[in-house]
Amino acid sequence: MGIDAQAADRPDDARTVDFHFDVMCPFAYQTSLWMRDVRDQLGLTVNWRFFSLEEINRVEGKKHPWEREWSYGWSMMRIGALLRRTDMAWLDAWYARAGKALHEEGHKPHEPAVARHLLEEIGLDPALVDEAIADPTTHDEVREEHDRVVSKGGYGVPTLIFPDGQTLFGPVLLHPPTGDAAVRLWHAVTAWREFPFLYELQRPKTSADQREIVDVFTPYLQARDWVSINRGEVIPFGRAAGTVA
Repeated sequence: MGIDAQAADRPDDARTVDFHFDVMCPFAYQTSLWMRDVRDQLGLTVNWRFFSLEEINRVEGKKHPWEREWSYGWSMMRIGALLRRTDMAWLDAWYARAGKALHEEGHKPHEPAVARHLLEEIGLDPALVDEAIADPTTHDEVREEHDRVVSKGGYGVPTLIFPDGQTLFGPVLLHPPTGDAAVRLWHAVTAWREFPFLYELQRPKTSADQREIVDVFTPYLQARDWVSINRGEVIPFGRAAGTVA
């Protein structure tokens, strides 16, 4: 019996998931690669949703991202919100391309000119960048989905929300598995839904792990125009976790 048939025989298997992300987060991007692999193998429905690291890590007294004319991850998500109104697949393609540009190629999709170019690359009108920024309701969409995660006690990305309302932070991945291994991880993640009072299982990061993280995220580190913040604390990236932009 193959993997797809086994999955179909699992009555408790999640077939739909909301994946909350911020384009700026390198860990969320790695997890999104795994999520797409699992989706394509098992025929899952993945709804791409938003969460703002800029807002959750905002220092008191600083502007909210929706109060800025342009705001890094927030503005990239506003573009995504406009695209999603036409087709979730457009947001899927936008997140995949903007994420690859930032986290693998070291480009700056958080700059308007680069964002326009990337939209052209995926066959979409670059003018959609300016349309998204001119439309105040794109603020509302991003903010509503951000607040949804916060209302559930969430604090970072990736956050998965299932149809029954159960919410999981993670998995936080550096080298996303593919193929059979990706599916095994999916079943391990969704098995948590059987235990609603299971809150944490965490692997400590060694010095070698930190070096590997910095090595893998080098393109992102060179392209970003922000510092790493974890719940209000500015920290060296070597200590960063999935909550850090």
